[in-house]
Order: sequence, then C-alpha cells, then structure tokens
Amino acid sequence: MGLLTETTIFNNAERITEGWYWAMRAGQLRRAQARALNFLGREMVVYRGDDGRLVALDAYCPHMGAHLAEGKVEGNAIRCLFHYWKYDGEGRCIEIPCQPQAVLVPRLTSFPVAEAYGLIWIWAGRSVPARLPCVPELEDCEVDYKLANRFTKRCHPNVMMINAIDAQHFNSVHRLPVNLQLEPRTLSAQTILFQNITKVEPRSWFTRLVRRFYSEALTYVMCYWYGSTGTVTIGPDALHFHIIFALRPTKDGGSEGQTILLTRRRRGLIGKVISRLLLWLTRLVGAYFAKGDTRIFETIRFNLRTPIKADAAIIEFIRHVEHQPTIAWGLPDEGEKVNEKHIIKSFVSR
Repeated sequence: MGLLTETTIFNNAERITEGWYWAMRAGQLRRAQARALNFLGREMVVYRGDDGRLVALDAYCPHMGAHLAEGKVEGNAIRCLFHYWKYDGEGRCIEIPCQPQAVLVPRLTSFPVAEAYGLIWIWAGRSVPARLPCVPELEDCEVDYKLANRFTKRCHPNVMMINAIDAQHFNSVHRLPVNLQLEPRTLSAQTILFQNITKVEPRSWFTRLVRRFYSEALTYVMCYWYGSTGTVTIGPDALHFHIIFALRPTKDGGSEGQTILLTRRRRGLIGKVISRLLLWLTRLVGAYFAKGDTRIFETIRFNLRTPIKADAAIIEFIRHVEHQPTIAWGLPDEGEKVNEKHIIKSFVSR
C-alpha cells in the first residue's frame, strides 16, 4: 500500500465506501408518509407504502423538478404534488393525468433500502447490495435493541472506527487488566473482525478476581462493516454486551453517528425485564469506553507518521478499507448509466 500517509480511500472525504449506511430512525416514517432526505450528498424522497414497504428514490420529478416529498403516497407509489405524475417503487412513471399520448419519461433512480434495529438503511453503491451490518455472535438470533445517543463529530468515520482497536490507547488510558492483542480475521471484502487473544494474567487481587470470569482470553471483539459501522462484543463469558456504532460521512469530512444497544431476545415477561436491564447495563459499558475519547475527534488531524508495533490492528484496518470499492460524493458515481427511459402507452385522466 505504500506509506500510510498516501492512502486514497481511508479518511478521504471525497470518496464513500460502498455499503449500507443508516439514513433515519424508522419511527420517523409512518405508513403512507414521505420524507425529504439528503443522503450522502444526494437529494432523495423516502416513503413507506401502504403495505409497509420502504422506497427511496431520487427526489425531483423529471417533469419540472418538483420535490416528490411534497407529494402524496398512494398505495405503494408516490404522486407528485405539482402535476400529479405518479411513480412506482422502482422509479417508473406509471400515470400522467390528462395526457392521452405516450410520453418518454426518465426513470427515477431507486436505491435499495432496508429496516433493522429501529433504523432505515440505504445502500450506497453500484454493486449488488451485500448484507446489513450485524453482530457476528448474534447473527442467527432474534435481538432486542434500543437506540442510544445520536452524535456528530468533526472527524471522518474511518478515523473514529480505529479508536476501538487502538490497543495502546486501551492499555494506557483505560487501564484494562490485560494488554490487548487483536488478531484480525477477514470475513468478506467489506467486513473485517478483530478479536483479543490475550488472557488475563493474575498479577494482583483485582486481576485474579477478573480471571475467574474468563475461561480463555478476555472477550473483546470488534467487527467492521464497510469501514464506517462497527460492532463491539465485550464482557465475561457468561454475559456479553453488544453495541453497534453506525456512522456515515459528511461532506466536510465529519461523521454523523447513531449508537445501537443490542441483546439476545428472551421470551416471556421475565425475559423482557432481563433484556431491558441488560440494555441499560450495555449503555453504561459503552459510556465508560467513550468517556473522554470523543473530545479527541473534535480536534484530531489524523496522520499515522510514526507507527509502532501496538498499531498493527489499525494498520490492518486501513489496508482493508483501501481495497474496498467506492463512489464519489453525491452517489451514484460519475460512471452512472443514463437512467432507463420509460414510455407510458396510455393514461387515465383524472
């Protein structure tokens, strides 16, 4: 890759790594409701059809440029307020009132959209969407979740992400009872996992106490998705805490983030009470590790000029990001194909 100061994707505000990015809280969009959204520099309309399906389209009607969020959701389509042109969830114009002849109408760009963890996510990229971010340990489980703090920082998501695998920072600032040794494992082209392999050494009464809760290494797993969303698993063998930090870049090189707390779903009334308690404890765990660190992200000018051995995980993460496909700000990329034209052969007048 060359010098770490010569990266072309990592910490680059002009390029966006292809992937899923959170767009808004799901509760902000009811059935038959549309909202305007500026998503990674692209103006969109996002709406929820009568059947609950989410749709994300380019915002402006190709007739005269009216914003479709001002219009009305009808069934699973949306009608422009200005002249009542109607578009389906694929961006096809399916009706023009008072128009007896066929018209060549550009098809609006539609974007893959999904709902998970109480958030609406949109796929940014030209390739077929990969999987949504998840906690590997909870991959095949039903989960309970709670949306915690939303935040903005004057720091690129890539740089914020490395804080969670900065072994020297954890060992010196947070004074963990073990010197973390994070072993990388590539799960896919877009996903990389770092897992601690160091055991707690019983060198004091405190470490001897802590050691009782771990049969092997101290549990600390950080999994990165698309370079901007990270999942954390931490805690004793009998009780793991799980957090997702979902970040998206801003045009000025900053970040907009949403914290998600998760736990394995438990059945029954008692199970619900236990889950709520664990989500509350998870918030405390996340607050402990974030305490004091967030100030750094307001002033840092990242430049890894003098890497040391303890930075090995950070360097591996940077290399992983450097090999991921990207698009330019204001997706899709400059290479976007001309939108498909759609000919409406007949219309029903209003």
